[in-house]
Amino acid sequence: MSFKLSKIKRPFVIAELSANHNGNINNVYRIIDNAKKCGANAIKIQSYTAESITLDCKNKYFFVNEGHWKGNYLYDIYKKGSLPFQGHKKVFDYAKKKRILCFSSPFDVLAVQLLEKLKVKLYKVASFEINHIPLLEEIGKTKKPVIVSTGTANIKDIDLAIKTLKKNGSKEIAILHCISAYPSKSYNYNLNFINKLKKFGVPVGLSDHTIGNVVATTSIGMGVKIFEKHIKLDNKKGLDSEFSTNLNEFKNYVTAINLAFGCMGKENFNRNILEKASIQARRSIFISKDVFKNDVITKDNIKVVRPSNGMHPKFYGKILGKKFKMSKKKGVPLRLSHIF
Repeated sequence: MSFKLSKIKRPFVIAELSANHNGNINNVYRIIDNAKKCGANAIKIQSYTAESITLDCKNKYFFVNEGHWKGNYLYDIYKKGSLPFQGHKKVFDYAKKKRILCFSSPFDVLAVQLLEKLKVKLYKVASFEINHIPLLEEIGKTKKPVIVSTGTANIKDIDLAIKTLKKNGSKEIAILHCISAYPSKSYNYNLNFINKLKKFGVPVGLSDHTIGNVVATTSIGMGVKIFEKHIKLDNKKGLDSEFSTNLNEFKNYVTAINLAFGCMGKENFNRNILEKASIQARRSIFISKDVFKNDVITKDNIKVVRPSNGMHPKFYGKILGKKFKMSKKKGVPLRLSHIF
């Protein structure tokens, strides 16, 4: 059965492995195990070689001067962070054994071809690849569902990416609102931009590079159901460790998202069932002193008080001046049958 992004009705949390394997495939297995325990719905890896992303050049154009990877050359960063292609099958087989969906972000055509051999069910386009049209064309041809991150992209970039994927065969597409700063500040996430992304007519999710869960839980109220968060084994320093969540943080992240989703509830619900105990605290009309048959109803013998067992207060003004049909004691809920 094919994976349907359009059928996601509950939070779908993706644990992004990125470079947090630190060059050891056993770390990948451990992250898969723990992501599953933490409640992740899927694990995502990245499929690239340093050569597929950049050039092995040591000049100023390839040197990182600011940001998380400051002081390094691009080739060296990607060489260190890549997960070797020969290990991909082992990762997918292990995830299948653990019964958690595994998919990947390919960074070139060769990576797509590899993933097709591994029968991947879902693709992800990384933010920095959104303008890589040959890659999008190749992914589109697979006709598999695809999630596109939109960090660094403007509306025209996003529109072109979606049109390229659709033109080449993609039918199931989702886009993730993303701020490509590592890490990002929560107050810079501009969640209202999600409303603009919804105009593309595809599911909109969140690629979350913030610390904590406030951005994710807030976005629940905007209809977001797809979440991507970087996960790491521990707090040891690594290429992507600064903007990744440790296992305890990731578990709390998933829990908070599901709790926020549960809080959304339904537009139509039975308030009487939920507030059965409290409904008695509403006011109604009670007889406030002993009355006798043919006594006139006045402000002195009826009163709007708690609990709610008597007549609705909306009748208060209408019944003043009428007469009692029978004698009643103080503290009896007033009924229509008591009145002439």
